[in-house]
Amino acid sequence: MHIAIIGNGISGISAARYLRKHNANCRITVISSETKYFYSRTALMYIYMGHMTYENTKPYEDWFWAKNRIDLLHNHVESIDFTGKRLQLRQGRPLSYDKLILAVGSKSNKFGWPGQDLEGVQGLYNMQDLVKLEKNTRNIERALIVGGGLIGIELAEMLLSRQIPVTFLVRENSYWSNVLPAEESALVTRHIYEHHVDLRLSTELKEILPDKNGRVRAIMTNKGEEIACQLVGLTPGVSPNIAFLKNTKLNTQRGILVNHYLETNIPDVYAIGDCAQFREPLPNRRPIEQVWYTGRMQGITVAHTICKERKIYQPRIWFNSAKFFDIEYQTYGTVMPRLREGEQQFYWEHPDGKKCIKMVYRRDTGEFVGVNAFGIRLRHDVFEQWLSEKRSIQYVIENLRTANFDPEFYDKHEAAIEEAFHVAHS
Repeated sequence: MHIAIIGNGISGISAARYLRKHNANCRITVISSETKYFYSRTALMYIYMGHMTYENTKPYEDWFWAKNRIDLLHNHVESIDFTGKRLQLRQGRPLSYDKLILAVGSKSNKFGWPGQDLEGVQGLYNMQDLVKLEKNTRNIERALIVGGGLIGIELAEMLLSRQIPVTFLVRENSYWSNVLPAEESALVTRHIYEHHVDLRLSTELKEILPDKNGRVRAIMTNKGEEIACQLVGLTPGVSPNIAFLKNTKLNTQRGILVNHYLETNIPDVYAIGDCAQFREPLPNRRPIEQVWYTGRMQGITVAHTICKERKIYQPRIWFNSAKFFDIEYQTYGTVMPRLREGEQQFYWEHPDGKKCIKMVYRRDTGEFVGVNAFGIRLRHDVFEQWLSEKRSIQYVIENLRTANFDPEFYDKHEAAIEEAFHVAHS
């Protein structure tokens, strides 16, 4: 049996590793036109900042793949013949398969702005983007970033590490307010200003203006302001990289439609990771989950289905983490930008304005449903257990020390948090 995997991100590589774990004899081919070897895409920013090299970002030595009989093909899939089970490659002869795993990832969003294809305008998603960024930031005076998500804040930190001034356009009236509740969004917004980012809230890109050589020289905002810049980073999110799959018999919408077994409408074809869209989303989860750990879990799940028995994708609690300059962020469970019906919240913020805890619970039963933490690290296993056991908010507050993940000599804040909770509920 030959299993072909298109895409060598965390989803595709997890599938390959676990396919080999479950089946010693199948042939496995991983195809990618980005890089030959798997690397940690989340570490791209640290290569640019000089903290790591590309070699440092590869979780496995180059010999690992041959030893485990996983063929790596550095090539580009132009099209797929689903009936004949063949992949048309950019270079070389077509590749036949018995089973196909689509782990084709995402691409940076563009929304048809005039000038969006000028030299000096780019997204930040893959290794090619990083190479382009090195070229595009050489000897520039100012950069401008469009889009207030996680990639945008990472790009701002990268540019500031090289003393490149940054203007940051965010269409909302507070940073990432479509994801974060008001208090947390305000905290991060203040922190961005403190790092000397020229943050422009409630401001949108209207047009990108060229110089005489076809390179970006400035942008125009929806408020009629012209801002000079030599780099425009387009970071208004990503979307599934499935353009080459349109007009085929594969069912797609925003992503490749799959059931809870990660199976598509075509027999022996599966989709995982950023490109997969669940026909019926799981409770309190999005139809497309573009997060590192969900991609890994989906790769492991589909490998089990192919080699052993059909296995449903069953992620446990929702969680995520990120970093806003030097403030770490974690979320467990469900914390929406605005409270849902029947929910109550408790919010504590440290006087330094750089640490906070937000807890959400059911008003009628007191059941704890989610937490946001900024500047305070929490134990994943503890919160997963509390959420699965449907613990009360009172129990969580009283046992918060159990969940602290900060090193021994860090300041502890549980006493202040517990006191504030009792004051708020007295």
